[in-house]
Amino acid sequence: MPERPVACDLLIRHAAVLTLVEGSALLADGAVAIAGDRILAVGPDAELAAAHAPVETVDAHGGIVMPGFVNTHNHTPLIGVRGMFEDLGFAPAYTAGIPQMAALSPEQMLVMARLGQYEMLRAGSTTVVDFYRRPDALAQAAHEIGLRAFIGGRIMDADAAALAAGRWETDTALGDRLFDENAAAIERWDGIDGGRIRCGFGPHAADTCSPDLLRRVAEAARARGGPVHTHLCQSRREVEVVRERDGRSPVDRFDEVGLLGDRLIAAHCVFLDEAGVERVGAAGVHVAHAPIGNSSSGMVAPILALARAGANVTLCGDSKTADMFESMRMATALARIRDGGFEPTAPTLLGWATVNGAAALGLGDQVGRLAPGMKADLVMLDAAEPSLATVVDGYGIVARSASALAVDTVVVDGSVRLRGGRPVGFDGDAIVAEARDLARSLWAAA
Repeated sequence: MPERPVACDLLIRHAAVLTLVEGSALLADGAVAIAGDRILAVGPDAELAAAHAPVETVDAHGGIVMPGFVNTHNHTPLIGVRGMFEDLGFAPAYTAGIPQMAALSPEQMLVMARLGQYEMLRAGSTTVVDFYRRPDALAQAAHEIGLRAFIGGRIMDADAAALAAGRWETDTALGDRLFDENAAAIERWDGIDGGRIRCGFGPHAADTCSPDLLRRVAEAARARGGPVHTHLCQSRREVEVVRERDGRSPVDRFDEVGLLGDRLIAAHCVFLDEAGVERVGAAGVHVAHAPIGNSSSGMVAPILALARAGANVTLCGDSKTADMFESMRMATALARIRDGGFEPTAPTLLGWATVNGAAALGLGDQVGRLAPGMKADLVMLDAAEPSLATVVDGYGIVARSASALAVDTVVVDGSVRLRGGRPVGFDGDAIVAEARDLARSLWAAA
C-alpha cells in the first residue's frame, strides 16, 4: 500500500529552485514544501507533489525560488532624506540643512520605519538589520511587516546638532540616555514573535562614541552575548577625529575596548590601511558591505582584501537602496575597478547577500539556504520577468540581471508576506501615503 502523503501548509511547485546549499546546482523543475515556519522538503516537483498533501499550492510557472536576502545594515527612518542628502553631504548625521531624522517623535519614527521595512520586503529581503534612534519603533515596524529583524539603537555621545555643523562635542548625558534606550528595547523586544525579532547594541562609530561609552557597550555586550553593530572607518574624517582625540585608529580603539572580534558587524570599512585590513580579517569581523552608499560618496571599500584576510563579507543597502540585486552589481563594479580581474563571481555575491549575512547574525543554521529544517524564508521571482528569461545556472542571472521588480512572492517564517508584488497582512498603500505626508512636512520645516 502506498504511503499516505505528508501534510504541509504550503507547496511551491514548478520552480527553478536555487537552494544555495554548498555544491548544489539549480533544480530546474523543483518544489519546496513548507510546514509551519520550517522547510519540510526540497526536491523534484513530481516527487514532492506525490509525497505531500498541502493546504495551499503555489505554481511558480518556472520562476526562480531562492532564499530571501539577509540585508545586514540599515537605518530605515533615513529613507526620509534619500534622494537629497547624497548631493549635499557624506551621511545624514553629518549633513547640515536637512531634516535630522533622529529628532523624530516615536510616532513619526514608526511611520518611516514601516516605509523602509516595507520597501525591503518588496525587494526580497526576509532578514534585515535595522539600527537607529527609537529602536522600539523599528521593532514595532518589523512586528507589523513580518520581517525577520535584528534591531538596535544608535548609541553615541557626540552632540548631534554640533556634528551636523562639523564639530565633535561630547555630551555624556546623551550617551547615557541612548545607551539606556537601546538596553530597554532589548529587554522589551528581544525574542518577540517566536524569536523572529532579535535585538542588540549599536554603538554608532569610534568618532561619535567616547572611549568610555564604547567600553560600557563592550561590557554590556559581553554580558548578554550576540552581535554588536557599528560603523567602522566609514570616512576619512572619522579616522582623523579618532586619531586627533585618541592618538590611534578606529580599529585600535575598538580592539582596546574589546569590541573587535567575531561578534562585531562593522559597516563600510572603507578607510583601512593594509594593517587595518589584516587586523579586521584576523579578528573575524563581519563586514556589512554597502556599495551603493559608498559609491554615492565616491568611496570604494577594499572588500576583496578584507575577504582574503578572513573577514566575513555580507551585503547591505544601508537604506540608500532596498534592492539587493542592485547592491550585488555595484559590489562587482567597485571591486573590479579597485582590484581588476573577475572577482567577485555570481555565487560569491549571492553568498554575501544570504549565507554570510545569516552567519553574521548567528543564524547560519536557520536562514540563508533552502534545505529541510531551515526556516521558511524565501523569495519567488516572476517567471514572466524579461530580465530572467535566459536562466542557465541560476546564479549568474540572479546576480547579474534580476532586480527588485522581479520579486513576486516573499515568505518569512512560513508566512506569505508578499504575493503578486502586493503585501499580505498589512496595508502597504497606507504606509506609503502616511510616509509621503510626513516627509513633505519635514522638508517644508527644514
